Amino acid sequence: MKRLNRGFSLIELLITLALGLIVMLGVVRIFISAKNTYVSQNGAAAMQEDARFVLSKMIQEIRMVGMFGCLGTITDSSTAGDFNAVQITPISWDNANLKLTLVTADIGSGGGTPTWTVVSDCRNSATAYTGSRTPATGQIAFPIRRLVYSFSNNQILMGTGSGTPTQAALVSNVSAFNVTFGLAASATDVAATTYSSNPGDPARIRSVRLSLTLTDPNNRVATQTFNVVAAVRNRLQ
Repeated sequence: MKRLNRGFSLIELLITLALGLIVMLGVVRIFISAKNTYVSQNGAAAMQEDARFVLSKMIQEIRMVGMFGCLGTITDSSTAGDFNAVQITPISWDNANLKLTLVTADIGSGGGTPTWTVVSDCRNSATAYTGSRTPATGQIAFPIRRLVYSFSNNQILMGTGSGTPTQAALVSNVSAFNVTFGLAASATDVAATTYSSNPGDPARIRSVRLSLTLTDPNNRVATQTFNVVAAVRNRLQ
């Protein structure tokens, strides 16, 4: 007897191909979904890191605003005679030009040349000089920097120095940047009771609220807004 040679019929082949295609499409969809998740998570992480970098830097410096050494009375011997003015207004916000100006004690040794240096014996005398100044025996030098942050062309920029210093970009892809101030009822009160974007009396400022909105240039993640509040420690004593 002859044996019949049997193979796959056309219908069986079509069914097999259809099932294989379904499995392949499922694998591809899983791969694409995993890739999209990975890309979006990386985008969100990069956005959060940018916000953390610039806001933590600003918070650290806001906390040191108005700290000019160990004595409250300082003789202004700066070249331009401009130190007295910043003592009165060590923090300000230009709402029209979106510029935040901070006059703060230099943090660490990597801040470069200070805008001013206050030299004091912490007992009887304190004098402010322009730039760096080496203290004499029995004196302490307090480096002071004037920082100008601005929001322009979707970037947060920062410059150091008097007048209108040259600015460099800190972070890009910024769609909004706002500053409001926590104000005490009077210059002698400690607690902030109201918030304002344009405080009439700088002596009433007790805290600063920063709002930063970042966008993803590749539209991988939604726009995110980050809000922080920093206390002006020198005003809370």
